[in-house]
Amino acid sequence: MSKRSIVHMLDPMVHNSPFDINMAVDAGYEVVIPYSNVKLEEVAGLTQDAIFSRGPSGVKKTGMFIGGRDIGLAMDMLDAAKKAMVPPFEVSVFADPSGAFTTAAALVACVERDLKKNFDLPLSGMRAVVFGGTGPVGLATAVIVAQQGADTTIVDHFSIDTALDFAKEAKTRYGVSLRATAAASDADKARLLSNADLVFCTAKAGIQVLNSSVLEDAKQLKVAGDVNAVSPLGIEGLGIMDSGEPLVHAVNSKGAVGIGALAVGNVKYKLQNALLKETLNAEKPVYLDFRNAFDGARQLV
Repeated sequence: MSKRSIVHMLDPMVHNSPFDINMAVDAGYEVVIPYSNVKLEEVAGLTQDAIFSRGPSGVKKTGMFIGGRDIGLAMDMLDAAKKAMVPPFEVSVFADPSGAFTTAAALVACVERDLKKNFDLPLSGMRAVVFGGTGPVGLATAVIVAQQGADTTIVDHFSIDTALDFAKEAKTRYGVSLRATAAASDADKARLLSNADLVFCTAKAGIQVLNSSVLEDAKQLKVAGDVNAVSPLGIEGLGIMDSGEPLVHAVNSKGAVGIGALAVGNVKYKLQNALLKETLNAEKPVYLDFRNAFDGARQLV
């Protein structure tokens, strides 16, 4: 009898994400098993329980998904799962904590596309500012952009020490150098925008980060992207469906364009679906993180 496809969804949080569970089903997995409150030291045992119970043919229809909110922990869990494999008992593993990897990849790919389309410029050499840069999506965005050669600053709303800690972690884990700062006031934000080429708004939903007054201080802004789909949106004047439309309030940045949350979300949805299908259909096991997500997002846009 043919074995059914199974994905084991490991999450260190109290609850698994309904979004991720829905996505796994829609990608074609027949059986979805959520695990909550998973500790890092438990990953190896859970992995080996999953691989040894189905035989070499069954592991081809078995996948693992790693969620949570901490991208560093997700990467550690991905590594622990990979090290626990015993070929030919080996399954594919995909890490996407809080959807941060696929959302960040989609955001950066959309910005890269419009930067090339409107200004004929690459990410390399751009000055990029990531508001909400200490959150999962923000930090993943910053790492991806920095790996492409942009001079990247992460911004925490309250604490420069928090931003510095995350920049240090990014250097240790991913080998990228990030600038770090805090910006609680409009004056702080205006200072950062004054020489930014790219802006990524990845703050919490329902918080307006950049108002029209702050945007007027942008002198060389080229592309801005926002992932906040809840009113008020993160960037005033940027429509939720905008995909390369003019930034109406960035009046001192000639030709500046913006990308709204649902335009990013459309790419993110397609990307997560494609990567889940890859874990299900790959002939050989794959291990997917933000780097694979960005490669896939570039193809989609």
